[in-house]
Order: sequence, then structure tokens, then C-alpha cells
Amino acid sequence: MAADFQRCAELIGQADGLLVTAGAGIGVDSGLPDFRGPQGFWGAYPALGRARIAFEQIANPAAFDATPRLAWGFYAHRLQLYRRTLPHQGFAILREIGERLAQGTFVFTSNVDGQFQKAGFPGDRISECHGSIHHLQCSDGCRGRIWPADDFDPEIDEEQCLLTSEPPRCPRCQKIARPNILMFGDWGWLSERSDAQQRRLQSWLDRVERLLVIEVGAGTSIPGVRRMGERRPGQLIRINAREPQLPAGKGVSVAAGGLEALREIAARLD
Repeated sequence: MAADFQRCAELIGQADGLLVTAGAGIGVDSGLPDFRGPQGFWGAYPALGRARIAFEQIANPAAFDATPRLAWGFYAHRLQLYRRTLPHQGFAILREIGERLAQGTFVFTSNVDGQFQKAGFPGDRISECHGSIHHLQCSDGCRGRIWPADDFDPEIDEEQCLLTSEPPRCPRCQKIARPNILMFGDWGWLSERSDAQQRRLQSWLDRVERLLVIEVGAGTSIPGVRRMGERRPGQLIRINAREPQLPAGKGVSVAAGGLEALREIAARLD
């Protein structure tokens, strides 16, 4: 594996722009759950496990209609978890790698946790394809604005996974708000914020001549992040402890955790 890390360092030296693509696995080294399989999800949320409520059922706009305090109990717990979680050193390593390159770094992530912003990546260089838990929208189809969740300070009964304080409200119609996240079975997601991020990403890609993609912790169950890196011209470094498979000739596959691999790569940079 030492040769793989050395090859990664060589690819960085040849690039003029770094696209970081990341799935839930990048947060594991920061202590965040990745909800891998129903048992992993129910282990993180035992109240939902006792009720046999799957991730796809609670991460669903229908849950805000049927059981809004339960839906917000789940999402408010995640919001608080992400607010207090500190990004691990691997985020800083990625940022430092990008600072070496003429066109810098852009991030494409399916994560909704805001960890890249917290780690110091500029907000205008991040594309969150599934939205952000740190932003809200109306749950009733109101075509109002998307607004920050900064003023929402929830109180939760963690044992029951229930919101005990008042839920946030749409400032336009006063119906219950929901996170501005693309959920399962979701036809009401307001994508304007993420669409604008995607346009900025494409504009940046158009300027890069020698692109390198470093993908961290993106799985195959929802493969959008993996496909993003595989379909781009240039080389791809895939860091994934469980699913490191990579198309032949596309780059370097690293079967390791994100933080471990990034530290090894950084140690070999000139």
C-alpha cells in the first residue's frame, strides 16, 4: 500500500485543480454514524428500532405530515450532533492539498452535515447535492424561500426520539418547516440552493485543465458521488475501506479509512 500512497502524491503533483468528492464515510473518523444497514441505523436511534421504523421511512417528507415531532426528533438530533462535531484532521489535509494547486479545490458531497464549511472550505466552493440540514424550507409545498436554521434551537427527548420544543415554522405560511434536504420519496424538495452550487461547480470545472478527484467514503448503495468522480476526465483517488473498487486505468484505489489514508498521502508530499 505504500506504493499506492506514493502514486497518490505523484498525481497531486500533476494536477492543477482538486475535486473532493465525499460520502458519509468521511465523517466516521469524526465520530459520525454512517447508518450502514438497518442495524447500524437502529443502533444510533434505538427508539426508531423499537418501532421498526427504517431510515427510508423517517428520512421522508411523509413523516413530517404523519408524525412531525418524531420526524423532527430525528432531524433535530442530527442537527445538534453536526453542530457540535469537529471535523477530523483529514479535512484540513484536503484543504492544504488544494491550496497547492493553481485552481484550488471544489467539494462535491452528498453529506448534509456542513462539516466542510466548518473545516474552513469556502461556502462558494462546496456543492451539496442532497441539500443541507443547516437550512430549512416549508413542509407544505409552499414555494417560499430557503432560510438558515441558525435560530432553531431544538429540545429533544432522545430516549423517545421526539422533539419537545416548538418546531420551526415557514415564515410565509406558518406551516411546519422541514430541513432543506432531498429525502426518500421527495417531490417537494426546493433545490434552488443546491442548483446554484452545482452551477458554480461546473463553472470551476470548465477552468481546470488537469483535474484530480479525491473521493472519500462514498459507497455504492447511493452511487451518485462515486459516479461524479468516475465520469470526470482525469485521475481519481478512491479512498474507501469497504468498497475501494475502481475502473481499470482510472487512478488509485486505497482500501483504508479516510483519515488514515490522507495522513499517509500527506506524509509523501514534497
